[in-house]
Amino acid sequence: MPHRARRLAGTILIVIASCAASPAQSSTAPVINWQAHWITAPALPPYAPALVHFQRTIDLPAKPDHFIVRVSADNAFLLHVNGETVGRGPAKGDLAHWRFETIDLAPFLHSGSNILAAIVWNYGEYKSAAQFTNRTAFLLEGTSPETESANTDKSWQTEIDHGMTIEPLTKPIAHNYYAAEPIEIINTKDFDAAWDAPITDPSHWAPAVPLDRAASRGARDADSNWQLVPDLLPPMEYTPQPGGKVVRTTGLDSAANFPDGAITIPANTTASILIDNGTLTTGYPELSLSGGNAATIRLTYAEALYDAKGEKGNRNDITGKHIAGIYDDYIADGSNNRTFAPFVWRTWRYLQIDIHTGDQPLQLNRFHFTFSAFPFVHRAKFTSDDPSLEKIWNIGWRTARLDAHDTYMDTPYWERLQYVGDTRLQALISYSNAGDDRLARQAINAINDSRMPDGITLSRYPTSLFQSIPPFSLLWIGMVHDYALYRDDPAFVRQQLEGTRTVLAWFLQHQNPNGLMGKLPWWSFIDWTEDFKGGEPPQDANGDSAIITLHYIEALREAAELESAYGDPVLAQRYRETAAKSVSAIQTLCWNPQTHLYTDTPHGNHYSQHTNAMAVWLDVAPAAAQRGIMTHILDPANASTISPASYYYRFYLNRALQHAGMGDQYIQQLQPWRNMIDLGLTTWAEQPEPTRSDSHAWSAHPNFDLLNIVAGIQPASLGFKSVLIAPHLGPLHTLTASYPHPQGTIEVQYTREDGKLHAIVHLPHNLHGTFRWQNRSYPITQGTLNLTIPDNKDKTS
Repeated sequence: MPHRARRLAGTILIVIASCAASPAQSSTAPVINWQAHWITAPALPPYAPALVHFQRTIDLPAKPDHFIVRVSADNAFLLHVNGETVGRGPAKGDLAHWRFETIDLAPFLHSGSNILAAIVWNYGEYKSAAQFTNRTAFLLEGTSPETESANTDKSWQTEIDHGMTIEPLTKPIAHNYYAAEPIEIINTKDFDAAWDAPITDPSHWAPAVPLDRAASRGARDADSNWQLVPDLLPPMEYTPQPGGKVVRTTGLDSAANFPDGAITIPANTTASILIDNGTLTTGYPELSLSGGNAATIRLTYAEALYDAKGEKGNRNDITGKHIAGIYDDYIADGSNNRTFAPFVWRTWRYLQIDIHTGDQPLQLNRFHFTFSAFPFVHRAKFTSDDPSLEKIWNIGWRTARLDAHDTYMDTPYWERLQYVGDTRLQALISYSNAGDDRLARQAINAINDSRMPDGITLSRYPTSLFQSIPPFSLLWIGMVHDYALYRDDPAFVRQQLEGTRTVLAWFLQHQNPNGLMGKLPWWSFIDWTEDFKGGEPPQDANGDSAIITLHYIEALREAAELESAYGDPVLAQRYRETAAKSVSAIQTLCWNPQTHLYTDTPHGNHYSQHTNAMAVWLDVAPAAAQRGIMTHILDPANASTISPASYYYRFYLNRALQHAGMGDQYIQQLQPWRNMIDLGLTTWAEQPEPTRSDSHAWSAHPNFDLLNIVAGIQPASLGFKSVLIAPHLGPLHTLTASYPHPQGTIEVQYTREDGKLHAIVHLPHNLHGTFRWQNRSYPITQGTLNLTIPDNKDKTS
């Protein structure tokens, strides 16, 4: 399909909104007096999958300096002006927070006639789990009298395109739980490739049908189900990339020139071409082709290949393996220079092109793709004398990038859902590695918007599928507290406090008289570990779960700090008293003096790294017992009697390791990540083999901890107004790191030799802090610290 992604990657999308310091859109977005109407095509079923073209011509006396419009669609749009791509969207939300994009069209306009054209698609009943829908519709409005000629109304022309059909994903196709976008099937003979060109056959087009007038969230007497709010995120990144390397062909003598050059598939041939991108990626694949009338082409996308047993093994090895997974289909019409490109971005390391030609040969001109993700920039740096840490650092950043688009997501291949447990860790990576809080603010707002009348949030949002994991509501409070720690933004934090209060009020109703958390409805997921059935920890008949109570204590303390600083001091004291009751309950009911560990329930004999690590981190365990507890639960000899933390939950295990003064052991705890490297993974897996997902951002937390624990760069107060530099170098001899603080870059450099540590620390202007090494502290008052001090490797730091 030509034109579809034309100039997408090279186009600069001009968005009129400040994204770096934007207000919380759920409560302070401006109420716009909209004049434009949502429009749709006549006779279009409101809830069926659909692909619709919209077009109108505007006449301008001269090229304008600015021509700013607001644009939205249900589900999504691709907007062209005079054949050039100017925008995509909207960013995901719910019907009560439906995003619109703000775009300046002026760079693409000229004097005289100008064609505004949009493709709008709606997957209907086959939409992804993250997608809401009201009905297929399009909206565009100029922001001034000079631009109102572009407003959507009945003067726009519409065309229902029957060239795309949707195939739902079944478990045999996906091989596992799949909740992302469906399969697209494009039949070129029915697709209007000239949708953005002057209309030459009016019989295919009809005037648009106006629907409700557009309305902002908060508007009086709004008739529209779409309550519009501005998209405060920047445009996603769109960067052209080469297509990868052909690693296997069948049915062909050679594909040596491909994917950069053309190859011909003879008539009446069945052939396949397997391409290895080298690393996992996300983006828009684009296959240019010519001829081959009635030929069928399938693009299959996979994170890894499978052997005959359905196992992935080493991701670099293709011998005896096959591809399986999500695909898109294309039926050629014999035209030249067509472009096969799905409307939605896809995820793959391996991509296979399967071709079946009829009585005409098919020429594959070229395959490439446009990388797309949230436009994070990796501003942090970390280098050391351990080369394996650089690999872990780089793979972690790639994982974090691929799992961040217009929302964070657990996995870009399988689900694309913004789960609180995953997202908390992703936001910390964004703060520490990119110095960027824009997507984190979106996530905090989105989860707050998901709160049920009961008081707690959903486990993931946005999504049209209900799922409640009550412990994730506690972790959302942790997200708000993390934001308050890393950003000096009291107004934003205050906007979340009512949500934190309703969450804790709900949990208070479920607290047993003994102080432990009672039995909770829905899904009490904590971690994927072998003897946590369905991810739920052991519980007594009435609940009494130590680990869920510990997360409740964490949330109470975090909320108390937020209330003391930004809210209600009386409520803060009540939270502290409630937390103290729960602490006493765990100490009294769950401590086993024979094993010197905390049990997961008062009446059981089950132990986990989860409960004991959280008890250490939260000082439920006395300081004198903390090192012993951590040593015991980390000892491989005890692995058979203590439930282990997953890749994900090791983040909380690391907090305890650091808190117990054992941060020098952190680097040796990274062996599971080295094992993944040995398996050829280029992003971090969801869990140990066999794993469903090869890209799960909850496993990328080493990128946070290499800075926070190893380099030792940490906030020392709310708002990151002061800094603590407390490195834990373990076996390292040299380390250099930089950290993007809101006021500038923090830089550290450490060298260990001859029994001494030489440390150089640079802080941004007006930021003060403390350097701590082996239980001794040194103030950093002038922005720079340069000192040489004794290094006793046998002494904990």
